Amino acid sequence: QLQASGGGLVQAGGSLRLSCAASGFTFSSSDMGWFRQAPGKEREFVAAIPWTGDVTYYADFVKGRFAISRDNAKNTVYLQMNSLNSDDTAVYYCAANARRLGARTYAYAYDYWGQGTLVTVSS
Repeated sequence: QLQASGGGLVQAGGSLRLSCAASGFTFSSSDMGWFRQAPGKEREFVAAIPWTGDVTYYADFVKGRFAISRDNAKNTVYLQMNSLNSDDTAVYYCAANARRLGARTYAYAYDYWGQGTLVTVSS
């Protein structure tokens, strides 16, 4: 299971930190990712981090603003979001790629999904 938290209402230019606690699978050997879905739009890739935690991957629209990290001792992945704007309003989902498929930007590569946490950015 994946339990996401940390969403909420924030003003444009503000920051939020999302957390996602994992259980029921081997978190430390799973690649992890964050996706988001805005109203009326398809789910899109945001960021990913492999099980080693030594590199990170981002969608172009969040580069320099968001940072993904993980703590394998706590079975938790994080998404630090800075300089938020109204386009970032969405439900954010964490996901686990337990098979470590290379297609990290595609939803089909992920085996487990959290329930989502809503981020609303007011302008």
